[in-house]
Amino acid sequence: MPMPTEERLSQLIAGYVERRGLDLEGVTLAAAGGVHNRLTVTVDSDAGLDLDLVSDLTTDISHALDEAELFGDQPYLLEVTTPGVDRPLAAPRHWRRAQGRKAKISMRAGAPTPEGAQRFEARIGASTDTEVALVLGGRQRPHRVVVPLADIDKAVVQVEFNPPGAAELELAGGVLPGRPAPGDRSGTENADAAEDTTEDLHDAADYPNDADSSVVAPTEGTVE
Repeated sequence: MPMPTEERLSQLIAGYVERRGLDLEGVTLAAAGGVHNRLTVTVDSDAGLDLDLVSDLTTDISHALDEAELFGDQPYLLEVTTPGVDRPLAAPRHWRRAQGRKAKISMRAGAPTPEGAQRFEARIGASTDTEVALVLGGRQRPHRVVVPLADIDKAVVQVEFNPPGAAELELAGGVLPGRPAPGDRSGTENADAAEDTTEDLHDAADYPNDADSSVVAPTEGTVE
């Protein structure tokens, strides 16, 4: 039986993700070693996610895949996870959720550049669907500029090990409720970088593909 395409899997999974109030950020299918394939589903929301919600969604998707029989008798590993903290910012919702975080930004060729630099680091402020406020100058001389999102070629959030200056973070408007504070030494920042993940192993020999079979997904959370 041929493997399902990522597009077909996304179409099946999207409704279950939306019903949980989440956004589907990606679906990838790859070899996981041995005879297993790994199906990774990445989700997120403005308020972040807790492990219970990720585990519940894993169960939803697991049942849907069993009922659809897209994998037939082929074993696979289902992994539902959240984006790492060092995610690229590719949509307006990504910028909104990254408010208060530091990002490495590259401007498009020919676009106006803040203070003449095409590549720079800035703290992300409030954003709309078309533009974002950026705080430049770090701790010493923080100041805010507004940049059209269309002028930004690439942006990646940076992992921080020290908290920002109070004035810098205030200009950025703080972080969204439920999101970890940048440079949080209590472990929240590293937990976000490690992601919240649940895994569910489906093996035809152990878990027949029928609507009555279910697998309890073990919950993982790594805090460094």
